[in-house]
Amino acid sequence: MSVTIDISGLHRERVAVVPSPLAELCMALHALAEPGHHPGLQGWATGVTARLDPHLADRMCEADFLWRTTFSDLFLPYAGAAGGSTLPGATLAEELDLVDKLTDEQFVDAALEFTCALPYDAQGAGALADPASRRRALELAAARGPRPAEFTERLLADPPRIRAWLRQFLEDCDEAFFADTWSRLRHQLAADARRKTDLLGRRGLGEALASVSAAVTLDEDAGRIVVDKLGHGHTSVRAGSLLLVPTSLGWPHLMVLHRYGWQPVIHYPVGSPELTVPTSVEQLTLRMTALSHPMRMRLCRSLARSAFTTSELAQTHGMTAPEISRHLSVLKKAGLLTTRRRGRYVLHQLDVTMVARLGSDFLEGILR
Repeated sequence: MSVTIDISGLHRERVAVVPSPLAELCMALHALAEPGHHPGLQGWATGVTARLDPHLADRMCEADFLWRTTFSDLFLPYAGAAGGSTLPGATLAEELDLVDKLTDEQFVDAALEFTCALPYDAQGAGALADPASRRRALELAAARGPRPAEFTERLLADPPRIRAWLRQFLEDCDEAFFADTWSRLRHQLAADARRKTDLLGRRGLGEALASVSAAVTLDEDAGRIVVDKLGHGHTSVRAGSLLLVPTSLGWPHLMVLHRYGWQPVIHYPVGSPELTVPTSVEQLTLRMTALSHPMRMRLCRSLARSAFTTSELAQTHGMTAPEISRHLSVLKKAGLLTTRRRGRYVLHQLDVTMVARLGSDFLEGILR
């Protein structure tokens, strides 16, 4: 499972690493709405929430599905600009101006991303023009609850009104808490962008992408970038550019904008608490599948306490050696066992550190 970006014909000068204040505001709003995703930001979130005006806090709930359950592409408006080469603005006001330049169709379709009603990485009829898409969006929004349903009805009935509401809301968030946060974060993000740009110039795109995340790889032979994600998607730079946008508040979320007709964007976390290479979705699936078998669970109980040979395990569990070997092979392929030789015997033991990481690996994998 992965999201791929076709970069055939992409030249170095069409790759840009640029911070985005609006994208960072999206992550700030998400961290406030879902503090459980960001344990390292709980002190910041608690401080902001404590100082927040009650009226603004209520307004945050009106459309929080734009940043809580999805990360709406409205927060990356430069990707929707004609020509495919527009860069993020230096200020929040500049980027809000880019939101204003989106067509009503672009704005509505991006805002309705949370409903999953419209095709994302393929061409399709928008909800403003197509009655069937409109009905489906309304039905799916209603299934999410009264607030999403009311928002969708107002959005489809009067897009300019919602556009004005959203801009005013984001400007109020900037005044209330984000301007101070951005003044502290923008230097870190700018420094990371400079490092990535320098690496891009000296070592090439592959090295630059590797520094973004081990989950992002360059397949030079196929002319594509592969991002390890729990899902499928595809996009192409076509005649446009590739944008890499760093976020300080975003870990563990590694996002790829692959909306049809929009410029590809990789929105990646910097300064993440990852101490090791993130586990791939494929490897995570192997490990969870390996542990789902009741016999392998029983073997893990023994192997967690001590190292055993295949014969010892067969005798303990009343099975044949070949049967035990097959179960051990599954666990070993999943990376959950360590083995060592003692004379002519091979001893197997559970890698308890790896098993202990499964919970955090699973959470990082599904949130990535």
